[in-house]
Amino acid sequence: MTTPPDRPHVVLVCVDEMRADAMGVAGNDAIDTPNLDDLARGGYLFTRAYSATPTCVPARVSLFTGKSQELHGRYGYREGISFPDAYPVTMQSTLREAGYQTFGVGKMHVFPDRARCGFDDVLLHDGFLHTSRRLSRGPSAMIDDYVEFLRRETGDPRADYQKTGIGCNAMTARPWEREERLHPTRWVADESLRFLERRDPSRPFFLYMSFHRPHAPFDPPQWLWDKYRGREFPRRAMGQWVSRFDEHRRDFGSEAEFGEQKESTHQQVRAGYYGSIEFIDAQLNRLKEALSDHDLLEDTVIVFVSDHGDMMGDHDMYRKSVGYEGSARVPLVVHVPPRWRAGWGAPGEVESIAELRDLMPTVLELAGVAVPDGVDGMSLRPGSVAREHLHGEHVITALGHHAMHWIRSPRFKYVWFSGDGHEQLFDLETDPREEHDLAGSAAHAEALAEHRRLLIEALEGREEGFVADGELVPGRPVRTEASWVREHARLSRAAEPTKVGPGRPHRRSPRDDRCGDMGA
Repeated sequence: MTTPPDRPHVVLVCVDEMRADAMGVAGNDAIDTPNLDDLARGGYLFTRAYSATPTCVPARVSLFTGKSQELHGRYGYREGISFPDAYPVTMQSTLREAGYQTFGVGKMHVFPDRARCGFDDVLLHDGFLHTSRRLSRGPSAMIDDYVEFLRRETGDPRADYQKTGIGCNAMTARPWEREERLHPTRWVADESLRFLERRDPSRPFFLYMSFHRPHAPFDPPQWLWDKYRGREFPRRAMGQWVSRFDEHRRDFGSEAEFGEQKESTHQQVRAGYYGSIEFIDAQLNRLKEALSDHDLLEDTVIVFVSDHGDMMGDHDMYRKSVGYEGSARVPLVVHVPPRWRAGWGAPGEVESIAELRDLMPTVLELAGVAVPDGVDGMSLRPGSVAREHLHGEHVITALGHHAMHWIRSPRFKYVWFSGDGHEQLFDLETDPREEHDLAGSAAHAEALAEHRRLLIEALEGREEGFVADGELVPGRPVRTEASWVREHARLSRAAEPTKVGPGRPHRRSPRDDRCGDMGA
């Protein structure tokens, strides 16, 4: 009989662009996620979990470092900044130093692509990253282990997961054209289970199981496409305030972040999106059975989270970056086996406000590892100090050029657009779909003023100059990162040019950074 470990193993399942309401246990009858639902019912389901900087790059900085954007300095989407130089201490590096075997599979979305960021090893599939594909002149095993697998299994030396023609940020969808076993979602699961077979049995492990889906392309296997193609989906949220931004619409654009789409487009995209999520759900059952086969299930903490959500047509918006619920609120489940549950209380729903940065101190606490200095995330263990409110932000272009700041308190969400100073206020208790803006309501003037004060407090001293004389200042220049992050990365890149192909140094140009909201 195997001797029980003195520390739990940890599997962190991270998906990309999944909304908090896109699972059955959240009350959504239009999607089937039986395995995630079981995980949530037997664990701790955080119903107010958020991504404070809701695109892939800054969200994963928070996840890996345990830090808020105020500390890690990433306020928008930008590729090409050296992660190891800017953030040498991560959740996984801290666990590794404490004796854990650390392994990552799937999406990392860090620069340079092969940076391990504290993992002992990584098998990489980041999806379609413009910067990386330019540096390698297209898809390459140099930046993607899944590509090497796909070419080996198909016998096609030029095989590429992008050949179907549906874009990495487009409102288009179709079923996966190859065998199901060749799908990137299946590959991430297969390689993760292979790690369980080959791991060092003398050490606890931390496995980062990171799926690129349900991020576009929306291409689930045929059986899931067929299942959801004719399904009736919930009515999309449509705020009474949406017309305020009409000048920024790009109606019917295939990659429009804000604009009208044909109803058939909404239907096919939601079918591809929900089908992609259910396919991930099936991999969760495979994970559970594999852990059971290896007698690890009762000693493994399983965390499920998304880096951010997707507006999925709410308020005529798609994708992410905005601070509205579809984009910023994320699914978060922490499943702790009974043996490791001391101090956690009975499983159930947890209403405290949570954020991605909180996973690092939570995992380290469960592992009995000290939290490094400089981490401002909070333990999610019920009964720990609760967060009174959360500040989120992101540089956006879909609704005008702004830094979109927001404050989430237990009842309200306050939004401030830095470009013109426009404010919004939503009562999330009575209006969880954010359809009624109360900023102009005399009855809510006190709540508006209080949340504005909280934002002023959060932005005081920021180098952009968002606050002066105790007041918010609109019209200030916005930045996707703090100057210390940019300068640190610039020095590291200048010292060592990136290699592209055999013996071909590549000097970076401004075009190598995608500074908009189109992150993969």
